[in-house]
Amino acid sequence: MRALLVPAFITALALAPATAAVAEGFPAAKPEAVGMSGERLLRLRDGMKSLVEQGRIAGVVTLVARHGKVVEFDAAGKRDIAAGLPMQKDSIFRIYSMSKPITGVAMMMLFEEGRWQLNDPVAKYIPEFAGLKVFGTDAGGNMVLKDPIHPLTMLELMSHTGGFTYGYFSNTPVDKLQREADVLNVDNTLDEMIKRVAKLPLNAQPGSEWHYSISVDIQGYIVQKLSGMPFEEFLEKRIFKPLKMADTGFYVPADKLKRLAEFYNYDKDGGLAVQRGGINHDFSARPALSSGGGGLVSTATDYLRFCQMLLNGGQLDGARLLSPRTVELMRTNVLPPGMPILSPGAGFGLDFAVYTDPVAAGGYYPKGTYYWGGAAGTWFWIDPTDDLIVIGMIQQVAGSGAATVAGVPDMRGLSHAYVYQSILD
Repeated sequence: MRALLVPAFITALALAPATAAVAEGFPAAKPEAVGMSGERLLRLRDGMKSLVEQGRIAGVVTLVARHGKVVEFDAAGKRDIAAGLPMQKDSIFRIYSMSKPITGVAMMMLFEEGRWQLNDPVAKYIPEFAGLKVFGTDAGGNMVLKDPIHPLTMLELMSHTGGFTYGYFSNTPVDKLQREADVLNVDNTLDEMIKRVAKLPLNAQPGSEWHYSISVDIQGYIVQKLSGMPFEEFLEKRIFKPLKMADTGFYVPADKLKRLAEFYNYDKDGGLAVQRGGINHDFSARPALSSGGGGLVSTATDYLRFCQMLLNGGQLDGARLLSPRTVELMRTNVLPPGMPILSPGAGFGLDFAVYTDPVAAGGYYPKGTYYWGGAAGTWFWIDPTDDLIVIGMIQQVAGSGAATVAGVPDMRGLSHAYVYQSILD
């Protein structure tokens, strides 16, 4: 499975007290009770519904929580257009790269146990990486392999500065080699993935640039190795079960398949078409590869439980996964000044992006807010300043080609505007 990130992310519940559709342990509240305008917050619901009516998205679930209370939770559109099935609040989504922060939490749980340190060389835990070389060119432009200027570190692995790539967001000779090696094929085990990666050169010198990559899949292998249990088992026992994330995993069991939202792309005329193959592998069966970078499915309410744990400083409903200082470390920008990532005004922590400059980011992006998204349009952010969590779930490829053809909406940007204009305190 190839985990991807896309630059553009993405009427049933009244603004009334809680229903069973809200995750257990999360009371619902009127927006006014938490310093928000209910009338203004309706713009989020209306805006999402409008995108459905325009045919720009098939369906969407949005969830807003402030001060630990759910103030908006809505589903609009279809989870399966051909079958006429409505999107539901408990629909299951392929969250792809929103798997990454979950893997990061698993890593930091082991960090707190003293299993590894940020400045440790990765080869200490993956000996196969001891001989990694770095791609370069000679005076004639021919490919040469160079020694790394320093050993790749765990900090660099968790901040996408280690020199790895994904194979699909740039087109270097290393990208080509990685595509040919098919390292993230769902039929690979984590052990096989590591063997294939170890034969490839790094795309850049460790620490020299931020480059979105397979780093988090490698982290999943490290979690498996250091914990002594399969990666998927670690996530289930140490994260999903304590947080009561009952619908999160690497596949969808047969009794839940009817809740899995269909995955759409855009045809040449800009219309919605079912996405077959590619990253949309068979999610009804347990894959050989437990991809920490992009293999999970989840629901909006499950992911709220994960986000609220982080916003609470590492605990939820008596289950403590991390200490407050570890969460703060994860959401602290670790990139040197001037090193760009995909978005203006943002840096990167440990498996999260972090807003560092609200003006450069575009306005409604409070400093210290951390976030990420997934290849099928899911998105989330956690804002410690406003004590706010926003989660959005769609199932649509929205790459640059699709945006050119169909005018793919900026789901994250729109929801930022709709949510923050409703905050009055």
